[in-house]
Amino acid sequence: MKMFQNLPQKHRSADISIFSVMSALASQHDAINLSQGFPDFPIDPELGALLHEATVKGWNQYAPMTGLPQLREAIAADFKRRYAVNLNPDTEISITPGATYAIYSAFSAILGPGDEVIVLEPAYDSYIPNIEMNGAKAVPVKLVPHTFAPDWQAIKDAISTKTKAIIINTPHNPTGSIWAHKDWNQLADLVRDTSIFILSDEVYEQLIFDEQSHYSIVQHPELRERSFAVFSFGKAFHNTGWKMGYCIAAPMLTQAFRRLHQFLGFSVNTPAQFALAQYLSLDKREAPNTLLQSKRDYFLELMKETPFTLLAPAAGSYFQLASYAHMSDLPDTAFARLLTEKYGVATIPISAFYSDKHDDKILRFCFAKKEETLKAAIERLAKIDL
Repeated sequence: MKMFQNLPQKHRSADISIFSVMSALASQHDAINLSQGFPDFPIDPELGALLHEATVKGWNQYAPMTGLPQLREAIAADFKRRYAVNLNPDTEISITPGATYAIYSAFSAILGPGDEVIVLEPAYDSYIPNIEMNGAKAVPVKLVPHTFAPDWQAIKDAISTKTKAIIINTPHNPTGSIWAHKDWNQLADLVRDTSIFILSDEVYEQLIFDEQSHYSIVQHPELRERSFAVFSFGKAFHNTGWKMGYCIAAPMLTQAFRRLHQFLGFSVNTPAQFALAQYLSLDKREAPNTLLQSKRDYFLELMKETPFTLLAPAAGSYFQLASYAHMSDLPDTAFARLLTEKYGVATIPISAFYSDKHDDKILRFCFAKKEETLKAAIERLAKIDL
């Protein structure tokens, strides 16, 4: 109908994300799906039992807009234990239906038409649409090739009088790189005496490998006052389908965040909040990174049987990058499609994480899978003959 032709285009990105495209292609060709970042192994049975307990005990109605007090208090205690920071659960922590929602809400709280946001690429695909849906402009800045470290001169050069925010992601999706304390100090030096906000996407913060430590923006006294920090229970506890996250921000920023949240999601899954609050209080939970590091190491060893060239081992996250540049001249999207259709393994092309589709012939593999899944995938990839 003619009236549908005039629907507003809120962003310039594709109507269907690369993750949906590759997962659909995997299903169509009965391929092993190492594309989308979700585990195929069960959650801790104790967490599942707590969810059941919540429904039986009657935690089935609306939770407060800010989140169950028990969960916000448990998060504050968890951050005190892990990061030695004090958080006010009433004025600094908001429970959200997933981290992507929290990122959108944080952008909505600060952005308006004419504002600019610096996005470090490769970047998770929701960032730029979220910025554009709020009438602002994304200003992409490439990370240093192959190391994916911040290019501080390029970031400085991108700052203008219109810069409203910079979005950071560590551990990084898709590259698995992490920020060190010195990186945050560099950022603080850059934005000092400005009105620039920082949006810190830290959804993989509990998945850090090789005895390294995650440094959170909430640990940085200067940056904490101007930041929204976003976290995900789904990544930490391998239950992505629960869509549970939270946002930590200074009281005035939290107030601005909640002013919108109350008219968007408002209330978040109550039984899941109850279960997570109880789970966070358990003394004998296995550290999430222990399991994921074993999977990363297993995947790295298996990949030696394939013709791919691995980039640096992922320092965190669910993902490992590998190059096929020596194998084929195909663009990465075409090569990813070839792998899915001919060899039965779905991956994500890294060009999808660049606004200009920059192509270094690198693919992203998700290793958050059962060992038998990873082994079966490698058996197929080892047969590549181009």
